[in-house]
Amino acid sequence: MRKDFTVVLLGIASITVIILMLSFQNYSTKLDALTKENEQLLLKNKQLESTVSYKNTMTVNNKGENYESWGELEGIASSFSTDSEGAFKKSWGIYLAKEAEKHGLDPYIVYELLKVETGGTFDPKLVGPKTKYGHAYGMSQFMKNTAPWIADMAEMPYKEELLFDPYYSIKLSVVYLDYLYQQYNNWNEALTAYHRGMAGMEAYKETNGTAKSNYAVKIQSNAETHRTVVFAN
Repeated sequence: MRKDFTVVLLGIASITVIILMLSFQNYSTKLDALTKENEQLLLKNKQLESTVSYKNTMTVNNKGENYESWGELEGIASSFSTDSEGAFKKSWGIYLAKEAEKHGLDPYIVYELLKVETGGTFDPKLVGPKTKYGHAYGMSQFMKNTAPWIADMAEMPYKEELLFDPYYSIKLSVVYLDYLYQQYNNWNEALTAYHRGMAGMEAYKETNGTAKSNYAVKIQSNAETHRTVVFAN
């Protein structure tokens, strides 16, 4: 009789343990989901704060336009088309140069960034390789978790298909670079943050003691060379 009672107690204990384990697993799953949801909310709040801050501090250069300024823009655009062997259309170049001018950015930095991001193809329909964060899309290679935020800063609508529009993509890259440069006032940090994300840049900087990544150095070096060749001609 005592043996049977012991068996019953063991059975009850086993069932209790199983129930507790299932409850713990269910709790862990809910906790993970809640943690992820909180992280997403924190990210959205941070992006919203950044958007408001950027819009408040953004200075757009609206200097008068004349035949001289447009001639200069056309010259820059022609250099982009020539350098890319026609892959980067002249109309894109004029738009890029004009948008960069509005934000006080070096158009050669923007062009060379797009060149690196697309591997020199300047393909507006480019889809980057899959990462743990998803794919990057278009000429400026924005991910879907970042693009809506930048579009909001640029005061433009957001639709996923717009990421494949070259003009939309160029505008996003200019606004994001402007935002990053305002944040860091340093091209090494701004460019590395574009490539790795802002948190990724900080991690890179902590590990290496500098934000001077190969990505940032390549873009700046190529931009300087490109600019020198244009002015020499």
